[in-house]
Amino acid sequence: MKNFKTLLLIAVFTLGVGGVANAQKMGHIDFEKLVAEMPQTKQLKVDMEKLGKTYQDEVESMAKKLDAKMKKYTAEQNTQTKEINEIRAKEVQGDQQRYEQLRQTAYQEMQKKQAEGLQPIVEKAQKAVEEVADTKGILYVLDASIGKGVLVKKGEDLMAAVKTKLGF
Repeated sequence: MKNFKTLLLIAVFTLGVGGVANAQKMGHIDFEKLVAEMPQTKQLKVDMEKLGKTYQDEVESMAKKLDAKMKKYTAEQNTQTKEINEIRAKEVQGDQQRYEQLRQTAYQEMQKKQAEGLQPIVEKAQKAVEEVADTKGILYVLDASIGKGVLVKKGEDLMAAVKTKLGF
């Protein structure tokens, strides 16, 4: 019985120490902040701004042409026949549809390009986090981004080590 109590005490102590060791094998990182601070993300932002400006110029140019056409047709409507005014109204309506289509296409294209550009950046960051965690023997890494639900950050913050791994 005495041996059993001693063994039980040793087992409890060993499990307790093991639990503490496992608790130290956790880390956290603000993944959104990491990705936002990566040089590739900053370059993607610059590229997206250039592309957005190109699309914006194209859309604005089409809008100006449409507006000029509508003003011209409105000014001339009293001097034209009913048939000509109907043809012009259909033409303007078609131009308005093309304008809206251009706006939608530009928006969708911007979203697609951003998603395509962001994917390899996120994958690179994920890989770096995994490599740093492996190097440090960390079993679990929690995302400490706002709204992710991490209330207590007692594990190791991996941000500096991951930034070093990524070279910035």
